[in-house]
Amino acid sequence: MTVRVGIDTGGTFTDVVAVAPGGRVVATKVPSTPGDPSTAFLQGIEKARIGEIAEVVHGTTVATNALLEDDFGGLGFITTNGFRGILEIGRQSVPDSYGNSYFWVKPERIVPLHLVQEVDERLDRDGRVVREFDEAGARAVARWFRERGIDCVGVCFLHAYMNGDHERRMRDVLASEHPACTVSLSSDVLSEYREYERAVTTLVDVFVKPRVAEYANSIQSRLDRPFYIMKSNGGVIAGSEVHRQPITTILSGPAAGTLGAALVAGQAGFDRVITLDGGGTSTDVAVISGGRPGLTTEGSVGRFAVKVPMVDVITVGTGGGSIAWVSPEGTLKVGPRSAGASPGPACYPRGGDEPTTTDAFLLLGHIPEHLLGGEIPLWRAAAEAAYERLAARVGLGLEACAAGVLEIAAWNQANAIRQVTVKRGLDVRDFDLCAFGGSGPLTACRLIDVLGLQAVVVPRDPGNLSAFGLLATDLRTDHVQTLVRRHDRLDVDELARELARLEAEAVAALERQGHGENRCVRGADLRYFGQAFEIHVPAPDGPVDAAFVDAVEARFHDAHERSYGYCYRDDPSQVVEWVNLRVTGVGAMPRPTLEPLAAGVGEPGPAGRRPVHFGDRWEDAPVYARDRLGVGHELAGPAVVEEFGSTLPLHPGFVARVDALGNVVVRRAS
Repeated sequence: MTVRVGIDTGGTFTDVVAVAPGGRVVATKVPSTPGDPSTAFLQGIEKARIGEIAEVVHGTTVATNALLEDDFGGLGFITTNGFRGILEIGRQSVPDSYGNSYFWVKPERIVPLHLVQEVDERLDRDGRVVREFDEAGARAVARWFRERGIDCVGVCFLHAYMNGDHERRMRDVLASEHPACTVSLSSDVLSEYREYERAVTTLVDVFVKPRVAEYANSIQSRLDRPFYIMKSNGGVIAGSEVHRQPITTILSGPAAGTLGAALVAGQAGFDRVITLDGGGTSTDVAVISGGRPGLTTEGSVGRFAVKVPMVDVITVGTGGGSIAWVSPEGTLKVGPRSAGASPGPACYPRGGDEPTTTDAFLLLGHIPEHLLGGEIPLWRAAAEAAYERLAARVGLGLEACAAGVLEIAAWNQANAIRQVTVKRGLDVRDFDLCAFGGSGPLTACRLIDVLGLQAVVVPRDPGNLSAFGLLATDLRTDHVQTLVRRHDRLDVDELARELARLEAEAVAALERQGHGENRCVRGADLRYFGQAFEIHVPAPDGPVDAAFVDAVEARFHDAHERSYGYCYRDDPSQVVEWVNLRVTGVGAMPRPTLEPLAAGVGEPGPAGRRPVHFGDRWEDAPVYARDRLGVGHELAGPAVVEEFGSTLPLHPGFVARVDALGNVVVRRAS
């Protein structure tokens, strides 16, 4: 029997799901090993082994963690003569909190000015040569970096998105003069205009390239099986190819969770869903509509604008390991600092001494005195000691302090959900919530109250849904080309040539990964002439002719009206402008099927009882083992539903019902 395995590395646990051809699923967890994530990866495979492994799909945080460490020693930048200040100038935008602060200090550049070098060359906006490439000057620059031990260099020449010849010549010079240097070219990483974003994206790519490549090679050498890594766009890339596009894995983990939630919620009949992926360090939220998460190219990681296609996810620093603390003003705060996997919450064996949300859940009875079916015992005395110190600082009793921390954590998550809904013109009440991750279901009932939601869906094995989502995706490769043209002056033949070239690149990338059957999905970014932003719209298949361009224009008008409430469809004075062409190559991979659960027999019986603090009082709540619940079983709060990787506290006034696929659907009691 051959199985497919999904492995998602989180800040606290590494989640593993193995799926056999008949639909049998094994889900488990092992503690993450931050010093060497591949250790937990291999331990997880052994723990979940139920047959011969056919392939492994992995969600990794290697690229993300490298960026968040904010240590960019050994990184250099080469640009066109006269444009040394690209990174210093940046963009005019400042953080939202600037309006509430007296000062805002521009953060350090990813490459300081003294490590930026210029080469004499120049292209115009159409890629025509204005000044020839100065090879002698380029060699001097390459030697300058070699002499200073700068071994990672990003190259971003002006308008190289239209013609990458000068950048390729710079790479050849670096290979000759500084062979130990790792190089990324903006024309390879992002063939799209806007120099600052293109430069930063290229520098992020070259910075994470050796780390991601070393990690992938380390796993591949010991695995001896087909191995794929989740990309930020919701697709996967072969481990052997990831060194070509390391930046595409920058949000690998959060993308997997949204895909798993989309599959589960869609098969359960929930079409419009907000996903809530609660982990040990943070919570990720996204919007699912029509069975797919939204994509964006305007994302960021930490303080860096990373302009690559990625699942549109908002992250808030609230998770099971989030530390509760007191601000200088004397107010109680939760996160974003986390105890992580090491040392972990105070209640963990060898845990830290600071109070976390997990400690609060334990003190109030929301979680048992062990995790992972007894594998990790929790120490109530250590949690009490941590919270007694915090409670004394804010002048509250122990229970009130712990309850306050959980209330703040729930509101942090609610505010993140509002960012992906209300701030974008969506009514949050039109959506249901899919709560998963180890800590996601813990706040399900409170979020129904705070946001006015109709229902919360808690999937089977919610603590492992991100790992399950890794097996619910395809090979995907994205290709973009800036082509700024007014719609009324568009050269259809030129458009057809550029799309054909992008499609050929996409097919070649999929074939390098051993995938022969594939399809290409077209898209374009358009705007009204004079606007500073674009809207992405899908483009039809078939011949690129007048009907094709008219269809894209009509889709742009529709999208603009949906986003902003108006369009200029019937105003000929408002000209549409094409900006970018996009092609995504898709290679279909098998998806797991959700097997129906057996019907429940009789009334579900609790496995035990314990005191649980809900709101402002203690309740004697029954505790149910989720694996003993069948289809149709219904529970009324107060109650607690426990399973291997997660816990669902059911507050008074709420009911939970098991649907045909084994999901627990929580609603307010009528």
